[in-house]
Amino acid sequence: MASLKENHPEHVLEISSACKSFGQLGVLKGVNLIIKKGERIALMGPSGSGKSTLLNCISGVENLDSGDIFLNNSSIRELNRSGVEALRRESIGYIFQSFHLLPTLTAFENIELPAQLIDMPKDERIEKVRKILKLVGLSSRSQHKPDELSGGERQRVAIARALIHNPHLVLADEPTGSLDSKSGDDVLSLLEELSIEQGVALLMVTHDRTSTRICNRVISIQDGCLV
Repeated sequence: MASLKENHPEHVLEISSACKSFGQLGVLKGVNLIIKKGERIALMGPSGSGKSTLLNCISGVENLDSGDIFLNNSSIRELNRSGVEALRRESIGYIFQSFHLLPTLTAFENIELPAQLIDMPKDERIEKVRKILKLVGLSSRSQHKPDELSGGERQRVAIARALIHNPHLVLADEPTGSLDSKSGDDVLSLLEELSIEQGVALLMVTHDRTSTRICNRVISIQDGCLV
């Protein structure tokens, strides 16, 4: 059982003195960050500054050397591997620059998958997929596979998939990096709208200053430190 912090119901994520090294290379150096319910934060920094490592530690893909990360006041560091995987499936949604959709599944099936992994009842998940397809404007494209969709449509599917299981936190890694400016702007507006509607916290890694328009805060990371 993971230890609990003093209960802060508005704190979705709390990072405390997080440190991570690979060999002699210090990548995260005492990172502290609190993200509250519904808050949207942009994380900016040059390549190699620690952005991807921080996302990997939040999701439990990488383990911290010291410090701790609390998701909904529960320590990720003290969970065993199966506990981390369960927490990740239930509480975190992901949006990637390269979409990461399964090519053999339709848009509907790609969105449905996270709900299946947490054993959401079939009738409930089908209704939720239909609803979120409508929200992202893809009801008429539900039976299309990724290679039959435009880049903007694929990213809309990825957003829907990230939100289908009602996560507390969405991690977005360059979500508009593969899109043209019009599609990217549409995707950002949709992500902001759905975040507000569902009260989901968002941590978005981006190199694009214009993408930060949907965020409440912009944080820079350099040489493993938030500045």
